[in-house]
Parts: sequence; C-alpha cells; structure tokens
Amino acid sequence: MDKKYQTFWSFYPYYLTEHSNPICRITHYIGTSLLFVVIALSIYTSNAKLLFLLPLVGYGFAWLGHFVFEKNKPATFQYPLYSLGSDFVMFYHFLTGQVNQKVEDAKKTVTAQS
Repeated sequence: MDKKYQTFWSFYPYYLTEHSNPICRITHYIGTSLLFVVIALSIYTSNAKLLFLLPLVGYGFAWLGHFVFEKNKPATFQYPLYSLGSDFVMFYHFLTGQVNQKVEDAKKTVTAQS
C-alpha cells in the first residue's frame, strides 16, 4: 500500500486534523511531558531500566486520547516516525501558544487537498 504522505511537513497538517479534540491533545501533552520526566528520572537515578516506561507513558496517553476522545485510529499505526516527530512539534506548538491556530490552519489545508 502506497503512503499518501511522503514528507514530514506534508504529513503534519493531517496529523493535526487527527487531533482536533482538545482533550485528545491534552492526553498527548501529558504523555509527552511524562516522557521527559521519565528520561530525567532515569538520568538522575542512573537507572536505564526506567526507559522501558517510555512507550507506556507516551503511547498509553496518546492512544487513550484517540480511542476515548477523538474516536479515531492513531496515525502512528501507518506513519510511526512521522507521528512521533509530529507529537513533539505539536507539543512545541502547545508550549508556544500556537497549537489552536495550527490546528485551524491544518483543517483548511487538509480539506483543500481532499
């Protein structure tokens, strides 16, 4: 099966439209924040075994947001690397107060491409 998105930046607007529900995005932000906490804790305690928690906190919260609130299938199933990168870009846009505008812009972009 050919993938529709061949570049990260062409994929990102689609990714944002798959996160239209603000609560879904919040679950992603929680998971991404916990990733940083786990990494810092692992370094601070010199316990690399804590890194095994990364998929649990990262994907656990994200998938909760998709299945319970957004009611869609996570894009990570088809675009794992683009989705991972997009999660960090979306988190950055959240931290810088840009995410709501980016989501609205993405809706227009993805609709125009359809």
